[in-house]
Amino acid sequence: MADYIWFRTQPEAKDVGLIIRAVSKASTDSGAALRLPTHNRWGIVWQLFAQADFSMSTILIAGGAFLAYLIAYHTYGRWISHKIFGLDPKAAVPSQQLRDDVDFMPTRKEVIFGHHFTSIAGTGPIVGPAIAVFWGWLPALLWVVLGAIFIGAVHDFGALVISLRNRGQTIGEVAGRIISPRAKIFFLTILFLALSIVLAIFGLVIAGIFKMFPESVLSVWIEVPLAAVIGFYVYRRGGRLLGPSIAALILMYVAIYLGAYYFPIPITNTFCATLAEYLHLSPQWLNPTIFWTCILMVYCFIASVLPIWTLLQPRDYINSHQLLVALGLLVLGLVVAGFSGEANLTETTPAITSWSALRLTGAPPIWPFLFITIACGAVSGFHCLVASGTSSKQLANEEDAQYVGYGAMLVEGMLAVLVILACTAGLGIGKFERTSIAGTGHTYTAVFDARGEPLSGQSAWNHHYDTRKKWADFRLPQKVGAFVEGGGNFLSSLGIPLKLGIGIMAVLVASFAATTLDTATRLQRYVIQELAHTMRLPWLGGKYLATLIAVSLGLGIAMLPGSGGVYGTGGMLLWPLFGAVNQLLAGLAFLVIVFYLWRRDKPIAFALPPLLLMIVLPTWAILWQMFNHLSGWFYPLWQMISGQTDWQWQQSHLLFGFGLGILVLQIWMLIEAAYLWPRVRGVLETELPALSPKGNAQRDRGSC
Repeated sequence: MADYIWFRTQPEAKDVGLIIRAVSKASTDSGAALRLPTHNRWGIVWQLFAQADFSMSTILIAGGAFLAYLIAYHTYGRWISHKIFGLDPKAAVPSQQLRDDVDFMPTRKEVIFGHHFTSIAGTGPIVGPAIAVFWGWLPALLWVVLGAIFIGAVHDFGALVISLRNRGQTIGEVAGRIISPRAKIFFLTILFLALSIVLAIFGLVIAGIFKMFPESVLSVWIEVPLAAVIGFYVYRRGGRLLGPSIAALILMYVAIYLGAYYFPIPITNTFCATLAEYLHLSPQWLNPTIFWTCILMVYCFIASVLPIWTLLQPRDYINSHQLLVALGLLVLGLVVAGFSGEANLTETTPAITSWSALRLTGAPPIWPFLFITIACGAVSGFHCLVASGTSSKQLANEEDAQYVGYGAMLVEGMLAVLVILACTAGLGIGKFERTSIAGTGHTYTAVFDARGEPLSGQSAWNHHYDTRKKWADFRLPQKVGAFVEGGGNFLSSLGIPLKLGIGIMAVLVASFAATTLDTATRLQRYVIQELAHTMRLPWLGGKYLATLIAVSLGLGIAMLPGSGGVYGTGGMLLWPLFGAVNQLLAGLAFLVIVFYLWRRDKPIAFALPPLLLMIVLPTWAILWQMFNHLSGWFYPLWQMISGQTDWQWQQSHLLFGFGLGILVLQIWMLIEAAYLWPRVRGVLETELPALSPKGNAQRDRGSC
C-alpha cells in the first residue's frame, strides 16, 4: 500500500511538498521518497482521499459543528425570533428615534454584524478553549457547541431585542424598569466592576501579544488610519464600504508579511529603560507591557469619544473580513492536514484528562470551572453589554436582530471549535521554537525529542499542556501561544511558511482583542453615564470625563505589581475572578430576559434552565475559589484574624473583596426578583417617557 505524508522539511520552506513512501506489507522499511513541488499537490488530492490511511476525526468534528450551528440558526433561532419575541420589521428602532451619528446611527446589518462579532469575539473564544482543553477536548467541544446554540445565542439575541425595544438602553438600565430601581443600581455596579476587569486584562493581553509576537504590531496599528480614512470616505463622500474595506484588508496582509520578514517592532527592556530615564521615571514604572498598555489606553480614549462612523464601524468591518479569511485558511489547512494524517485529534490529545493527572497539577475541578473558563464561544455576560450597549443603537430594522444577535454568537462558537482543534490536533503537527537572528529578526526551528525525532502528536501537545507542572504555571502567554502555534501549523499545511502563518494568527488575536478593548471602553462610558444619571451627578456624566475615568481605572488595575513586585503584572491577579463574574453577568441578563417575557405572559421554559445554570455555576466557582482548603482567598485573611500570622497586605485580599462584593450584589438582586416575581405576570413595566421633538429630528435621514 502507499502511505501519503505531508512533510515539512524546514519550517520556513516555501515549497513544502509531499512525500510518497511505498510501504511493504511484509516489512516496515520505507522505500524511496519522491518529493513533489507544492504546485502539483492539488493534482493528487483524490488519490489522497481514496487511498491514504488517515484519521477523519478532526475534519468530522469541524464539519459536524458547522452543520449543527447552521441547522440551529434556521430552526431554534427562527422559532425564538418569531414565536417568542415576534420581531416586527415595521417597529421603530433607537437608531432612527435618537439618531445623533455619534452613538445612534442606522446601519446595514452586514456592517453591524462585523462590529458585533468582532466586539464579542476578542480573545475570549481563544483563551478560554485554549485553557479548557487541559481537561480534555471532548468536554470543551460539547460545551461550546451546545452552549452556543441553547444558551449563548439566546442570551445575546434576547439582550439585543430588549434593548431595541427600550430605546437602546443597556441591559442594566432596563433592569431598573423591568425588575426594580435597586436592581438597576446592583446591575450597573456589577457591570462597572466587570468592565474594569475587562479593560485591564484585555489591555495586558494585547500588550503581551505585541511583546511575544512583534511581527503583529505593524499590521494591527496600520489598521487604525485605514479605518479612519474609510470612515471619512464612506460617510462624508458617500462612497461604498465593501471595496475600500477589502483594499484595507489586503494592505493589512501585506503589513503582516512585512512585519514577519522585514519590520517587526519589538519594544525591549533596554528601550523602556532609556525612555524612563528621558521621562525622569523610575525604571520599574516602565517595561514593554506597561508601554503598550499605556498606548492602548490612549487609543481607547480617542476611539470611545469619536463618532462610531469614524473608527469603530469601519475597523470592525475590516476585522470581520479578516476573520473570514483567517477562518477560511484555518478550515482549509485543517482539511488538508486531516486528509494527510498530520492532524489527528484522537491520537494527540486525551478526550478527558484523568482525575489523577489533574489532581497532581492543582487544577480546579471540571465542575464548575469548565463552564467558567469557556465563556466566549459558549455564553458570555460581556456579550449582553455589546448587544445592548452599541449594536442596539445601530440596527436599522428589528428583524436584523436574529442575524446579528443569534447568528454572530454561532459564528463565535465555530471559532471556538477551531481554537479547540488548533490547540489539540494543530499542536500535534509539530513543535517549533522561536529563535532570534541578528539582522533578520527571527525564525522557527523544529524541537526534537531525546531520540532526535521531531516532536509531534501527543508529545508535542504535552510540551504545552504538561500535566507534570502546576496549574498556576500555565500562564496567559502559553494559552494564547498554543492557538497561535497550532493555527500556524494548520496554515503551514497549505504551504504557507510557518513564520508568516504565525504572524497571521497573532494579528488575528491582537486585532480582535483591540476591537473588544475599544468597545469595552465605550460601554464603560455608557455605564458611568447611567450611574451618574441615576445618582443625580450630572457633572460625572460628561462624555470625556466618563471616558477618562474608564481608561484611568483600567490602566490603574493593569499597572498593579504582581507577586514578583513587577509593575504591569498585577492586573492578571483578577483573572481568576473574571470568568465567574462574566458568567454571573450572563445569569443576571437571563433574569432580565425572563422577567421581560413573564411580564408579557410569553413562554419562559426555554430560558429557565440557562438562567439557573448561569446563576448556580458561577456562584459555585466563586465560593470554591474563596473557601477551598488548598488555595482559598479567605484563609490568609483568617490566619491574620486568628493571630496565626502577622497582618500584611496580600493579593488574595483583593480577590476575596471583589468576590464577596459581587456575591452580595447578586444575592440582593435575586431577592428583589423573587419578591416581585409572583405579582408581575402579565403586568407591563412602566413605559418610557415620550420622545421630545429633538429626539425625532433626524430619524428620516436614511442609513449608512
